[in-house]
Amino acid sequence: MKKNMGSTDRIIRVILAAVMAVLYFTGTVTGTLGLVLLILAVVFLATSFISFCPLYLPFGISTSSEKK
Repeated sequence: MKKNMGSTDRIIRVILAAVMAVLYFTGTVTGTLGLVLLILAVVFLATSFISFCPLYLPFGISTSSEKK
């Protein structure tokens, strides 16, 4: 897997994942929506740690600053 995420993209994903987790664990968002947000938070964390987003591939998006 070639990295396709830049540092800004990764930081934004970690912040969003933290906000989603806090909303879920404080009981602000519950039920099905809460579980969906929690799963999305886990996906955001995983993709930010490996610097690769599979959804970027079909669209040819790369926020990485690496030269091609």
